[in-house]
Amino acid sequence: MSTSPTPEEREKKDAEAKAKEDEEQSKLPYKWTQTIGDLDVTLPVPSNLKGKDFDVVISKTKLKVGMKGQTPIIDGDLPQPIHPDESTWTLSTSSPTTKTMEIHLDKSNKMEWWPHIITSAPKIDTSKITPENSKLSDLDGETRGMVEKMMYDQRQKEMGKPTSEEEKKMEMLRKFQAQHPEMDFSKAKMG
Repeated sequence: MSTSPTPEEREKKDAEAKAKEDEEQSKLPYKWTQTIGDLDVTLPVPSNLKGKDFDVVISKTKLKVGMKGQTPIIDGDLPQPIHPDESTWTLSTSSPTTKTMEIHLDKSNKMEWWPHIITSAPKIDTSKITPENSKLSDLDGETRGMVEKMMYDQRQKEMGKPTSEEEKKMEMLRKFQAQHPEMDFSKAKMG
């Protein structure tokens, strides 16, 4: 018979997994962050290099970054497709001896967290990601309408009032009653 772990055991296991994940990520030659819609990769490079010294290929399903004539720093398949035309890379000076290459990848699927930049890199646990607060205006029209309806229904329930679906049913019944005044609806039950 298996028993589920206690909250303390689960917390310890999560902390160990997070420490392992942090260690794996710290060994990568780059740092990366993501939002639900895009990814940003930064990597330090020598300050004497210019944009023309790099070989950067951003395609729908692959990313290759390196200095010309050398083994790439990043080279592999992306876990999900991106919009290459909306993705960019730049080079900026961060100190007298270092520049930073910044790569911005625009995700095709704006509703999915990525476990890694390229499929050969160590994964992060995407179930532990805490997303930033977003605004309703950030959502596309259909999603926004659905979220607004859910919020309305939640407020209605909290006030003990009918949800939008229940309101529709009651309106249909009212119309039916108006069309059929000869019928007795006194014992009609909703639900």
